Amino acid sequence: MTGQPLCIGFIPLVDAAALIVAVDKGFAAAEGLDVTLVREISWSNVRDKLNIGLFDAAHLLAPVAIASSLGLGHVKVPIVAPFNLGLNGNAITVSPGLHAAIMREISGDPFDPMATALALSRVVATRRKSGAEPLTFGMTFPFSTHNYQLRFWMAAGGVDPDEDVRLVVLPPPYMVDSLANGHVDAFCVGAPWNSVAVDLGVGHILHFVSDILVRAAEKVLAVRHSWSERNPDVVAALIRAHVRAVEYIEDPRHRAEAAHILARPERIGVDADVILRTLDGRLKISPDGTMRESSRYLLVGREGAARPDPVQAAWLYAQMVRWGQASISPEALDVAMAVFRPDLYDAALGLEGNARKAGSDAIGAFAGPAFDASDIAGHLAAFKIGRGKP
Repeated sequence: MTGQPLCIGFIPLVDAAALIVAVDKGFAAAEGLDVTLVREISWSNVRDKLNIGLFDAAHLLAPVAIASSLGLGHVKVPIVAPFNLGLNGNAITVSPGLHAAIMREISGDPFDPMATALALSRVVATRRKSGAEPLTFGMTFPFSTHNYQLRFWMAAGGVDPDEDVRLVVLPPPYMVDSLANGHVDAFCVGAPWNSVAVDLGVGHILHFVSDILVRAAEKVLAVRHSWSERNPDVVAALIRAHVRAVEYIEDPRHRAEAAHILARPERIGVDADVILRTLDGRLKISPDGTMRESSRYLLVGREGAARPDPVQAAWLYAQMVRWGQASISPEALDVAMAVFRPDLYDAALGLEGNARKAGSDAIGAFAGPAFDASDIAGHLAAFKIGRGKP
C-alpha cells in the first residue's frame, strides 16, 4: 500500500537535515507518507512553488514564511510553520583581504561581534576617504535571516548597511564562487557553504551567527495555511517524522551516517566530512587550519530547537520594520507570530499546554536591549540606525 504522496522542496543546506533524513531513513514512510524531495537553487523558486501548490511543503527561510503571510514583496499567501528545522547555522565569511583589513583595525577579541563591527566601520571609513568602491556583502534573500543578521551586526558598529556598503542577493550555492571571483567581499550563508569557502582557501569565517544571536530561528518546515487546514493528519505525521529525524541526527552514534546521507549528490552534494563538522559544531575557520568549536553553531533538534517559538517570529518581524520592509501594527505582529505554530507541534506529539510566554527574551542578541515581543516600537527605538519609523 502506498502512502500519502507529498512533494517537498528544499535548498542544499545542512539545516534541511531533518527533512532529508526523515525521508531517506524511512521515518516519513513509517508515518504513511510517500515524500518526493525536490532540490531547488533559490529561495524565490521554493517560495513560489509552495505558494502556487507545486510543493505541498517546503524547507523555507523563516522570514519568507512571515513575508508571504503578510503579503510583503510578493503575493499574499498565508503560511504556517509547525516545525522548526534549525536554530542558528549561519556564519559570516569574509575574503582574505577583508579579513586582514578588519584584523588590522580590531581592538579586542576577534570573536566579539562588537569588536569586529567597530573594526569594519573603520575599514569602511578608510575606503571612503581613499575613494574605493563600497564593500559588497552577499546574502540569500531580502526576507532572510542572513540579511537581518548582517545588518544587525554591522549597524551595531555604526555601519549603515544601506549607505556604507552594498548588500546583494545570491543563491546559497553561488556564494563561494562569487567570493572567489571577487564579486563579493563577504557573505552570510548557512552551512556548508562557509566551510566550503574556507576549505578552498578563498574565505575566513569571521563569525558564527550564534556570536550575534544566542538563538535565531533559521529555516522552517512550511505549508500553506489552507493546506494545513485541509490536511491536519498529514501535518501531524510530518511533525512526528521530523521529530524522529532530529532525534536520529542529534545522536552522536548516528552523526556519521546522517552526514553521508546529506552528502549525496541529489541532496546537498558536498563532502560528508564538511557536513559532519557542521553537525558537530567543529569548523575550520581559516585556510591555515585554525579550528573553532561551538555547541550552539547549529541546533537541529536539541535544546528545544524544533518547537516553533512565536517570539522568534516577532523578532524577525521587528527586523522587517527596522529596515523599512514592513509597517508596524499590532495586527501585522499578530499575523507574523501566528506563522509559528507550537500548538500544531504539541498536538502532534501529545504535548499540549507547553506554550512559553510571548514576552520572554528568546533571542539573546549581543547588542541592544533584551527583546520584548510585546513592545516592538520600544525595542526598535533603542537602535540609531534603521529605515523604519516605529
